[in-house]
Amino acid sequence: KIITIIMYYAPIGLGCYFAAFVGKIGTIIVVGYAKVFGIYTVACIFCFFFIYSLYAVIAGGVEGFKRFWKFILPATFTALATCSSAASIPVNMQTSKNIGVSDDIAETLIPLGTNFHKDGSIIGSVFKAMFLVCLFGTNVYTPNDVIQILGVSLIATLLVTAVPIGGGTISETMIITMLGYPLTAVPILTTIASIIDAPATVLNVVGDSCSSLIVARIIDGKKFLKMKKSA
Repeated sequence: KIITIIMYYAPIGLGCYFAAFVGKIGTIIVVGYAKVFGIYTVACIFCFFFIYSLYAVIAGGVEGFKRFWKFILPATFTALATCSSAASIPVNMQTSKNIGVSDDIAETLIPLGTNFHKDGSIIGSVFKAMFLVCLFGTNVYTPNDVIQILGVSLIATLLVTAVPIGGGTISETMIITMLGYPLTAVPILTTIASIIDAPATVLNVVGDSCSSLIVARIIDGKKFLKMKKSA
């Protein structure tokens, strides 16, 4: 009953926190959110169209590129609609099989990649860390500072669960703690996570499809697409 009462009033408390926070810092926080969304979206578009196309070409040449773009859209739209890598697993496995990945590789790699291979999440973790750096005016000048941010982002990404909005709260708490910022910044990073959740999920899901192509190339050889067709 006590938890129920707390959950009723938690949104009010969160709203009061943000009202005081924005009143203290000013519009810089709102402008910061807009910049994060804009820059992150551009980075996702670059990865989606260029990097993943490059992966497809490396794995299967021109035929791999054609089949990748012919079959990848269902997994992409599912990721956008659900904001959940876990919910996208069935569609993503079928997508990888349609592209030309063998059943064994697709059924092993896609669930495994959902938990351990998260392109969108790690990019998002770096954005969150840099947002804190800019917000609190921390200096990041030395290579050690850069390595620390990248290392913390990589470790924190492993704590992001493959569920819709809210799956990265533990990860965000870890970023704040390891970088030495106050825990009152957790709602700030949670808001960023909500803003970038959809494009991040797309990169997580499609990145697993590309990884399955690369693994198929390594295990089944460069003619794996022809082998799939003949089978």
